[in-house]
Amino acid sequence: MPDTTVTRVVGRRVWDSRGRPTVEAEVQLACGAMGRAMAPAGASRGSGEAAELRDPDPVLGTVGVASAVAHVNGEISRALRGHDGGDQRAFDSALIALDGTQNKSRLGANAIVAVSLAAAHAAARASGVPLYRHLAGGRALGMPLPQIQIFGGGAHAGRRIDIQDLMAMPLAARSFDEALEISARVYGAAGAVMREQGILRGVADEGGYWPEFGSNEQAIETLVRSIERAGYSPGAEVGVALDIAASELYRDARYHLGLECRVLDGDELAELLGRWIERYPIVSIEDPLAEGDRDGMMRFTRAHGANVQIVGDDYLVTDAERVKAAAADGACNAVLLKPNQAGTVTETHDALEAARVADFATIVSARSGETEDTSIAHLAVGWNAGQIKVGSMARGERTAKWNELLRIEEASDAPFPGRVALRRFR
Repeated sequence: MPDTTVTRVVGRRVWDSRGRPTVEAEVQLACGAMGRAMAPAGASRGSGEAAELRDPDPVLGTVGVASAVAHVNGEISRALRGHDGGDQRAFDSALIALDGTQNKSRLGANAIVAVSLAAAHAAARASGVPLYRHLAGGRALGMPLPQIQIFGGGAHAGRRIDIQDLMAMPLAARSFDEALEISARVYGAAGAVMREQGILRGVADEGGYWPEFGSNEQAIETLVRSIERAGYSPGAEVGVALDIAASELYRDARYHLGLECRVLDGDELAELLGRWIERYPIVSIEDPLAEGDRDGMMRFTRAHGANVQIVGDDYLVTDAERVKAAAADGACNAVLLKPNQAGTVTETHDALEAARVADFATIVSARSGETEDTSIAHLAVGWNAGQIKVGSMARGERTAKWNELLRIEEASDAPFPGRVALRRFR
């Protein structure tokens, strides 16, 4: 058996897809295996998620990571040397205890998640298997059904539209390779439609088109038209997924739709979304109401959860206890899983397991500020999560993950679920 004792932990400053610094960590084991990982960063963040550590910087403003990197190279490195890097739960528990805060604010979730993921990579290399097989631990693998961003809005696109993500889900695909081919055709068709209408203005943080729509509903209509133009049947072959990111719209107990100069209460927003569900082939809605609106989430899920995937992101923040509470309340039926939102690999997996007990769908997700790190592709397959949300078909930090999943599909026996990933819903 290889010696998986940690001998060295190193951190450095690297850069993410928004041109901001982030943390990269390396974990070295006594057997010679080394793992490396980078922390992503979100623009739209739930108040309950693990906290990044950012510093004032004379050049970069308030987004420096000098303290987080120093913690990796100093306190974390000293404390983790001698620990078993092959025991992920014990390793992560040591990180959590070392930080000592509820939200990882002392050492920084950006430092902690990079080290946690790097340890997973190191342990996989020590075992001589890809990370996805190491994470599976002998359990069944599964390729994920992707949610592909076609239009970006909200905090990801200067709030050009209020809906944060408008995504295509290739339900008719029979392999992950075909899923990307279908999505690429829809993405290309959307670009052509917008160029013809003169409303194309570039791309958003996650690679989806940055449009100039006159209303939020026009964005949905254009996505449906793009699916049809690509040669697919909306709903039957390609479904629509929305991320409302309602907490970003919530101020003074009301929801502010800036594009349409409208202010709605929770019931009015829920009614609006319900009309969209009736009119369009929507199969998934993420954060339809604000993170603090428990009663609204319960009512919305009761009304629509039999037919549509209701995803908790800001509402659940990859927290196992919140998932359990939501299951008891009936406040949603799916969870987004973001490792940096939880802070460690172990806590992310605990949230996934709580979701499985609750019969929730699970979706491994990237963030708006990403890197070329492909760890989440392995998490999705190794944990057989069922779905993945990475962004669009454009930008290298997005395609790095899609292309890694293609390699995994080719090298593994992992089946592709297709529409079965949405088997509980319409």
